[in-house]
Amino acid sequence: MAFDQLKLENQVCFPLYAASRLVIQAYQEDLNRLNITYPQYLVMMVLWETDGITVNEISEKLILNTNTITPLLKRMESQELLTRQRSTQDERKVMIYLSPKGQEMEKDAAQIPANLLKKLEEKGAQIDREALCEMKKYLDELVRQLQKNPSDNIK
Repeated sequence: MAFDQLKLENQVCFPLYAASRLVIQAYQEDLNRLNITYPQYLVMMVLWETDGITVNEISEKLILNTNTITPLLKRMESQELLTRQRSTQDERKVMIYLSPKGQEMEKDAAQIPANLLKKLEEKGAQIDREALCEMKKYLDELVRQLQKNPSDNIK
């Protein structure tokens, strides 16, 4: 190989990608029990934190385009997890609210992060809650830096 920097083992992006896929896979049993997908779980977490926010606010928090979020929200509304309503102050904005079913789901979903830790322990992983929190701190900083000027990343 002519360029060492192109070796998979030298990439930062690959372990991030693989870890993301494997964490979502580890969540899958819990998500199936709740009858939601991982992207729906992300939306629900945003709404459990702040109910009654706009589609744009959800998009910003999840770092996704509104054209990705809107069909997801429509499906979730058909599952009776949330409601979508035009804002009374600005009809261009759509407000998203948890339904009673969506509110009740929070209690069952609260165990998902602990279940991930338990799965890691069962596999003999040397990663505890403290190490995961430290890793999250670095990943948050990576995301923050990459978001500073997204156009710089497209070169």
